[in-house]
Amino acid sequence: MKYDFIVIGSGAIGSSISYELANREFSVCRVGNTDRSNSASKAAGAMNGCFGEITQGLLASQHGKLKLDMDCIAKNLWPTWEKRLSNSSGNDKPLFTAEGTHIILNTAGMKEVDSLNYDTIEQSLIHYSVPYSTIDPREIQWLNPNDLVRPLRALYIPDEHAVNSDLLLKKLDAAFIKEGGTIIEENAQCVLVENGKAIGVKLLNGECLQANKVIVAAGVNSLELLCNLPEISKRIPPIFAGYGVSILVRVPEGKKLPTSVIRTPNRAFACGLHCVPRGERILYLGATNILAEKPRKHALISDVQFLLDCALEQLDINLYDAEILSIQVGNRPIPADGFPLIGPCDDTNIWLVTGTYRDGLHQSPLLANYIANSLTGVENSQINLEDFNPIRPPLAGLPRELIVKETVQQMFATGYEYRWDIKPYWLPLLDKGLTENYQALIESLHPHFTPPPELVAFSYLYESMRQKLHAYYGVWS
Repeated sequence: MKYDFIVIGSGAIGSSISYELANREFSVCRVGNTDRSNSASKAAGAMNGCFGEITQGLLASQHGKLKLDMDCIAKNLWPTWEKRLSNSSGNDKPLFTAEGTHIILNTAGMKEVDSLNYDTIEQSLIHYSVPYSTIDPREIQWLNPNDLVRPLRALYIPDEHAVNSDLLLKKLDAAFIKEGGTIIEENAQCVLVENGKAIGVKLLNGECLQANKVIVAAGVNSLELLCNLPEISKRIPPIFAGYGVSILVRVPEGKKLPTSVIRTPNRAFACGLHCVPRGERILYLGATNILAEKPRKHALISDVQFLLDCALEQLDINLYDAEILSIQVGNRPIPADGFPLIGPCDDTNIWLVTGTYRDGLHQSPLLANYIANSLTGVENSQINLEDFNPIRPPLAGLPRELIVKETVQQMFATGYEYRWDIKPYWLPLLDKGLTENYQALIESLHPHFTPPPELVAFSYLYESMRQKLHAYYGVWS
């Protein structure tokens, strides 16, 4: 059989695109194991938040503001999306697990990162006329932190929620099948190419599938599938793995869960500390984010210990008697310039949809509709994402002169969250050393192109990352 479309990837984005195309009565085959081991979607807190994710750095460029526009549009799509999935799957179990989002500003970070991002969130809520309220942190009844890191300020966003990511993926699978889609429980090896155009997909077991067009939404592994098109793939920003750990716990009998998402502002290259109620005494705790040379399959003890320490210290000191149900590992796809890869790969009949970093699951209804429209000649009136076309020179985020300063501050913020005890006279020395090292790294990579702060920090540690950045920058020099 030759399909209209093959979608590679069983995460939230790939599954949503597959469902949307099948719902429009195209023949669609989705490739990828449904156990979704180490995928970003399976390990996600699944917060339907956009203003809770805002940072000063995000709003420093037009491309960052475009990402915020994507989040805002996606947030408004979720109520209808949830109803569609319930109707198509036949599963009417509620998908939403939280009522609003509390954002707390505590003393576990530093003013140059946490306070600045908190203020940016509040200013953005005002600018976009989004309803919110400032509250006394003591009014958040479930919150019971160590007084040494107690929250100083808090606000509540009533229309930012969360979904059960495990249930979402199950509904997407069932809905896709009910709409006539085909699921192949095998991962892809590569996209098959003939005369420069995709003709199908080769699976790891050697089987080959045919299609008119191929959509690659395989997260951190996406570019590896384009190995038969080296002249195309080398012009696409390389993707790095943002390895993260989250933990599901069950609170003791009689202990209440929070009713809302509770989180700190984004800090230290990560998505802030957060907890999300999942019902039936289950609480999600997340999440770390460390750039790795390649995707990780298992959690490091140091990251599990850090996350649990943060949860007990900053959220509830009585969580020590909760049961650990699972330790989840996910790998977020982070492009070299920090912006998503969305659109066609020239005229190869290949479409790439990845690189969404922390936003993929939240943006999945928007991306499903956008890609389905683009593939079938329907106008996308809500938003234009051509700036995120995969084949591109690096997009600019923060101005180059601020990248080093931001990287140093984020590294310091990590130390403060670890509760380091550094004497004041050491700070200028550490600042000077890190600044000089990061500045030298940036200058060695390219005269003008500059990676985002998290890539500066971690490519300083890993030669393989520097090589990928240098090769990509060289193509566009």
